[in-house]
Formats: sequence, C-alpha cells, structure tokens
Amino acid sequence: MTNDFECLYVGNEMTEQTLRQQLLDTSRRMVELGLNRGTAGNASVRHGSDILITPSALPVAEMTERDLVLIDKEGKVLQGRKPSSEWRFHCDILNARPEIGAVLHMHSTFATTIACLGRDVPAVHYHIAIAGGDSIRCTPYTIFGEQNLSDLALEALRDRKACLLGNHGMIALGKDLDDALSVAQEVEYLCEIYWRALSVGEPKILTAQQMHEVKEKFVEYKKRD
Repeated sequence: MTNDFECLYVGNEMTEQTLRQQLLDTSRRMVELGLNRGTAGNASVRHGSDILITPSALPVAEMTERDLVLIDKEGKVLQGRKPSSEWRFHCDILNARPEIGAVLHMHSTFATTIACLGRDVPAVHYHIAIAGGDSIRCTPYTIFGEQNLSDLALEALRDRKACLLGNHGMIALGKDLDDALSVAQEVEYLCEIYWRALSVGEPKILTAQQMHEVKEKFVEYKKRD
C-alpha cells in the first residue's frame, strides 16, 4: 500500500512524501540550532507549481509530516490545516524567484537583535557575499502576516539570498532546504560578529572593490567544485 503522499509530480522530481520529511527535518534543525523556538518562524519548499509550508501556531516539537500544508502559488490551501500566517511572502518569493526552491523565516537571536536596531548588515566580514551582495538589507518594521511585509521583504531580497525584517527576524533563501539552512546559519553568525564588533566600537567595513574580489574568488571555487 502506498502512502497518500507518494506521488511523483514530474519526471524524477522528489516525491511529496520526501519533501514533507525534508521540510519537517529542516524545521526541527532550525530549533536545534537555536534559530527558532516554540511556534516562531516558518519554512516552505517548492513542490512543482505548488508549495509545502509549515502550519500556523503549531510548535515544531508537535509537528508531523501530515501537519504540513500544501498550498498553490496564490496561497490557496490544497491539502491540510491553516498555513503559517506568513504564507504571503513565501508565495511571493517563490513566484518571483524561480531559482529559489526553499524559504526559511527565523526569529534567531543575533539576526533579530540587529533587526531591532533597524540596521543593514554591512560588509563587516567577507562571508557577507554568501547572502548575495555587499550587505544584508533590513526592512522597515511593519505588522506580521500582511502583504506590506511581503512587499518589503521582496525588495530587501532583490539580488540577495537573505534579509532582515525590521524588529522581527530573518528570511533566508536557497536552491533547496539544505542550501537555505546553510545561508541562515551563516547570516546568524555574521549578525553575531556585527553585534559583537559594535559593542566594542565601529567595525571596519570592506570596500566595494574588496567585496568584488571576494565574489570573483567564490565563483572560482564553485567552478572547481
């Protein structure tokens, strides 16, 4: 007997069952790594033309594969319970960025601390390039779960794989869930470095030319891989 979710959507793409397990595992890892706690944050992954997303108001510790919600690209529930209140920016990001396969949202300590200062994270360390540019942008504050937050996030994520949400938290993107989680961990580390540097003085920021050289170096390493 096959599981209800064991159905390939195209060619050799992952089954829905596999994606559900990966999304649940990633949500648990976000908690284990201290990037989220309780019912905070949410995660999604592209599933063909649809999206699998974590449910609203359910602690990860209580979450099962069947609790994950299947929605269409407009946010309509196709299967499951009520999706995360932040479903709008998950849909909007995945619709706008075809190269992105997963979206993670966290209330991690250091990213949220910098977001509460309303600061972009500048090129305080060359690894800032992992997020796609010379900075990690921070949006102005706006209420959660509304279209305005999604619009602000999309702008802050332009040419980027991460942004901070003012007085709120962080969004990290990736080609898949593993990639998005890797970006999230790096951004949290960079925010910690920035916070610690600010506590001592004003950090030295790398120049645009220095960051250009870093990006070229990263491209070389990717070619070798």
